[in-house]
Order: sequence, then C-alpha cells, then structure tokens
Amino acid sequence: MPKLLVFCIDALCASDVSYMKTLPCFGKLLAEGALVEKIDPVFPALTYTCHTSILTGTYAGKHGILHNEMLQRGGQSNAPWHCMKRDVKVPTLLDIAHAHGKKVCSLSWPVSGGADYDMNMPMIVPYGYTGYEPETYLNGTATENLMRRYFHKHGRFLKGPDRSLDLYTMALALDILEDFEQPDVMLVKMCDLDSVRHTYGVYHENTKVQLRRHDEELGAILEVLQRKGTLAQTNVVVLGDHGQTDIRDVFLMNVLLRQHGLLETDEQGNVVRFDAFCHSTGLAGLIEVRDAQDAALMQKVRALLESLRNDKNVQLSTVMDASQAREAFGAWGPFDFVVESALPISFGEAAGGDSLWGSMQPGDHKIGAATHGGTPQREEVTTFFAWGPCVKPGAVCARRSMVDEAPTMARMLGLSMDETDGSAMVEILR
Repeated sequence: MPKLLVFCIDALCASDVSYMKTLPCFGKLLAEGALVEKIDPVFPALTYTCHTSILTGTYAGKHGILHNEMLQRGGQSNAPWHCMKRDVKVPTLLDIAHAHGKKVCSLSWPVSGGADYDMNMPMIVPYGYTGYEPETYLNGTATENLMRRYFHKHGRFLKGPDRSLDLYTMALALDILEDFEQPDVMLVKMCDLDSVRHTYGVYHENTKVQLRRHDEELGAILEVLQRKGTLAQTNVVVLGDHGQTDIRDVFLMNVLLRQHGLLETDEQGNVVRFDAFCHSTGLAGLIEVRDAQDAALMQKVRALLESLRNDKNVQLSTVMDASQAREAFGAWGPFDFVVESALPISFGEAAGGDSLWGSMQPGDHKIGAATHGGTPQREEVTTFFAWGPCVKPGAVCARRSMVDEAPTMARMLGLSMDETDGSAMVEILR
C-alpha cells in the first residue's frame, strides 16, 4: 500500500505558490502533482486549532481545540497551551492508520503529547522557552524510542536563546528515515515561516529566504526516500495551517470594556472583576461574558460591540453570539461573542492604561507585524499540493476547506474517516 509523508509549513500562504514553483523541490511537486490553490482554515485560524482540524477533518467545536491556549472562563489571559493528545476529542488520521496496523510517526505536531503513535516527538516545549532542559517537557510525552536514540544527538537544537525547533525536527526526520523502515504515515511540521511573518510581515523578502530553506529541507527528506527506494510509493503532501495578514494597529478591547464599566483592574493592570473580557486570537476576539444567562448584561455587551461597526477606527465586520459562531464556523467553547474587524488590526489583551490602541510587537504571535487567528477567508488563506501514486497529475482545484484534508489523505492510504465535517477532494486523486 502507498505511504504518506505530510510536510506542514506553518503560515504557508496561497500566494507563496507562485514563488514555490521556481524552487527545485516544491517546483517539481507542483509541476507533476496536484494543487488546491486555496484552503480555507477553520475558525479561529490558530496553529493548534488548525493542525487539529488538518488531522481530524472536523471543526474546532467538535475536536475541542478552540485556541492554542486552554481557554477557561474567568476573565484571565495567558492560559497554558494545549499540549496533550488526550485533549483532542475525536480520532485523528494517525489514530485510524495505527488502528489499521500502519506504522505512524509524528514530528513537532501540536497537541500530540503522549499520543499512542509508533514514533512521536510532540511540539510541547513552551513557546518562548530559552532554558537548557527541554527534556523536562519531552520525557513521558515523546515516545521513549525517539528520546533514547536521538535526544543525546540533537537535543542541543532545543536549548538556549537561539534554539531552533526546525533544526531539531529535520535532524530527527532524516535520522529516522535512515535508521528505520519508512513509516506508513509520517508528519513533519516546520515552524520558521510563521516566525518570519510575525516578525517582518506577510510579503517581506525574508519569506522567500525561508521558503527556499523549507524547499531544501523537504528535498533532503525526498532524497533519503529516493535512496531507500520508497519514494515512488510515497504520496507527498505539502500544506499549511493558516495564512497571515499584515497588521496596522492593535486594538485593546479590554480597555474599552473597562471604560464602559464592564471590567476593573488593579494598579498593575490586572483584571480583578469583570462582566465581559476579550480573549485575543490575534485577528479576532472571543468575548466572555460573566453570566451568559443575564439577558440584560448580554444585551449591554452586544450593544457596545455593535456600536463598533460604525466606529471608523475599529469597523467591526463580525459581531456574532455563540450560537451564530457555532452555526457559521462549527466553533464553540468558553465564549459568548466573536468579533473581528474589516481593518488590518489585531486584538491585544491588555486591560490597563488609558489608550484604546497598543503597539505592534514584531515576532509576537498575536500582535506581531502580521498575524492570523481570524475567520476563514481573510486576505491570505493557505494552500495544499500533493504528488505521488494516488495523486492525479496536473489536477487543479480552486478552493476547498481545511476539514477536507484528512479525508483526502485517508483515501491516499486506502482508509476512510467517518464522522468528519469534510469530504475527500476526489478531484485531485487518481
């Protein structure tokens, strides 16, 4: 049976394809394989939410990963991030493949800690960690076979202020393919394009430098498969989790809520009481109301949010309550309203101070030079292309949803996924 290699590039944009066609490895796959020009992410278009949808074929409400952070009610920001596979409420593509006796390997995939895979090295060391003991987070969450065999060789890439998850991931991927029989399913997730865009913007020249680096990385993997004699039996999928949008301003919704008496802060700007609080997803805000059963309070909050549609500086284009968000996006959780602007602004979570506007912080995942986390069809969505024995050469599809990816990849393995929200993209398959 054919094998599957998934090379995921965080923040890969649909507009990147024109440049990728000029690169040696990506160009070959695009010339000889199939392309879905635009993939609409799920809402919110956050890394952990989207990665989980890529593997489950379901929207956020069903799979349970609404945010990178483990959101809870209580008017607080900066919750711990989702780490463990047990947080995912539905089966993944790898679960199904493993149940059918296939060997599966996952490298640096979010929300995969402790997964029952043959080989697993989760993306679990905390965002921004600069210490020298990353194994503290990997012991017991990565599979012992990978930790025992490779951490002493490559763990240095995860240590210190210049740590590089991509270098670590690539070192593991190449060693695994050199040392073992190729897994039936292998996920390789790369992060650095996302960081470049958060720091410099969507279309900065540095994005081309990073795309070429990713081209070299995938090329090295495919060269190993060629030498092993398994490349011709491998379906190679290149996909992204979301695009990004260049940001002009940062709107501090919680300051506005405070000015309208809907929350209070102490002298340090910490929230001490709230009737409404905004959790940022970057391009959107999830508004939590203290008591969603309080009709008068809900109406007060909604009236304030609706008034921002006509504010020339804010221009909210989306104001939805929880039931509307569930219907539109298949998203539900600890929030009562969803807001998004028609303008290129992100939502900061600071509640102190007098200004409604904050400063962009290059590199920040919510308020950087560019960001994501909004509704599916922002200015930049992502893309999907594939090459291999199950792929129809030259097939081009204009647009599909992210929830269609897992059923499509399952078909490549001769498997089916029941109870997904999407369907296989049969137009790109043989």
